[in-house]
Amino acid sequence: MIAIIDYGAGNIESVRKAFEFIGAEAVLTSDPEVLKNADAAVLPGVGSFGDAMDNIKKRNLLNPIKEFAASGKPFLGICLGLQILFESSEESEGVEGLGILKGKIVRIPASEGLKIPHMGWNSLEFEKEGDIFEGLENGTYVYFVHSYYLKCEEDIVSTTAEYGVKIHASVHKNNIRACQFHPEKSGSAGLKILKNFVSLIGEGK
Repeated sequence: MIAIIDYGAGNIESVRKAFEFIGAEAVLTSDPEVLKNADAAVLPGVGSFGDAMDNIKKRNLLNPIKEFAASGKPFLGICLGLQILFESSEESEGVEGLGILKGKIVRIPASEGLKIPHMGWNSLEFEKEGDIFEGLENGTYVYFVHSYYLKCEEDIVSTTAEYGVKIHASVHKNNIRACQFHPEKSGSAGLKILKNFVSLIGEGK
């Protein structure tokens, strides 16, 4: 069973439906015990960095999320769920993220001809092949919605995208994967990514 962590962020029902579509058992939960006993976990999110961290603390999910991330079981962050895995964000000065991974979230700089937020389809450049991107080609298009992006400080970036600057679009460290883009909104490519994630269950990756 996959636990989709419900901390009050938007867009989580579409994540659950995407897993349901590919035949995976997934539940929305804010119960630490359900999370602890899950085979895999997904940390989704749409909204602000500061609000997300506030809601996680209010629901007493801070330590349960960190403990699951350290458990060795498959863990996937999506969009804001990627950002809050890191240390801080320019969106919410003074707010500490989960700090599970090293890096900062910064605002996409204004650039002539490019609108902020970065919204729509963009191609991925693979830094590391395989894993949840198994079966996908370099240049695969996925769907983004964000105004802030990751500047990772570890050698864990698996894909990048260009939008005025080089965006660290996904990361992979041990059992933790995270995507700035939305697999659940990325058509057949996104479903393939989710299927690949599900295939990791039971492999201790």
